[in-house]
Amino acid sequence: MIYPWGDSRRFNSYAGYFRRTFGSRVQKLSVDAGFGCPNRDGTISTGGCTFCNNGAFTPSYCSPAKSVRQQIEEGIEFHRRRYRTAGRYLVYFQAYSNTHAPLARLRELYAEALAHPLVAGLVIGTRPDCVDEEKLDYLAGLARDRYVAVEYGIESTSDATLRAVNRGHDFAAARRAVEMTAARGLPVGGHFILGLPGETDEMLLRQVATINSLPLTTVKFHQLQVFRDTPMAAEYDADPGRFRFWEIDEYLDLFVEVLRRLRPDLVVERFASEAPPRYHYGRNWGLVRNEQLLAMLEKKLAGRNAYQGEIFLTLQR
Repeated sequence: MIYPWGDSRRFNSYAGYFRRTFGSRVQKLSVDAGFGCPNRDGTISTGGCTFCNNGAFTPSYCSPAKSVRQQIEEGIEFHRRRYRTAGRYLVYFQAYSNTHAPLARLRELYAEALAHPLVAGLVIGTRPDCVDEEKLDYLAGLARDRYVAVEYGIESTSDATLRAVNRGHDFAAARRAVEMTAARGLPVGGHFILGLPGETDEMLLRQVATINSLPLTTVKFHQLQVFRDTPMAAEYDADPGRFRFWEIDEYLDLFVEVLRRLRPDLVVERFASEAPPRYHYGRNWGLVRNEQLLAMLEKKLAGRNAYQGEIFLTLQR
């Protein structure tokens, strides 16, 4: 069966989106350009989000002590060793908030990345409260001849949850940023954590309708992980009963139901996350790799004859 996104995979995958967009394999390369975060540097707060430890998801070659060009070169070599070779690369400005700087600084760093001959474009990770009309207009100008996407950390559609994790903005701010970005024709992504304290499975399934209402291009989901040296680790020590950690099979059961409700045109970039064991705190899945989780998800979807948008499309009729 060929699904609405144009292939036989049971969800609208990021790999398929890249094939359709670029006509060949494209790989994202993370870089750390030394940006800060307004929720840490005093612009909003100094505490940061309770769950955040950037080191847990930053590749070893990334360091703000290195130039963007050097990180790109080392990232290409890193991915050549670990994965099959890509023809072109997207530079992923990942660590912290990558629009939290004056526009002149953004121009300098993004131009350095785009100058590399193997770079096809940029993916810029940031917060909803770190963009404005001027910065988005600049990114839209870059996107006239390069691929430029903006990914926002949204984390939850619940304001109560956002307050509890000291996010520093409400969901309305996320909606505004997504709508401003999409209005300029830029691909826009949203990142969500499933299982933050106080959120039930029912809440997570209900929030899919809100996610569907956003003009997003891509979505990332991952299960809650508690990392060392975070406020959330201290909260876990104080009251572990507030935390719920799924077994892998339980999480995949939930995510199948998320997918069935998810708009079929939304590209699923990620549905789970792995981090180096040295960062793990509390219960976790150990050394299960994303490739293994993907195989398990696809087996579960096939076993249930389920696919992305199945319930969404039924409700639209």
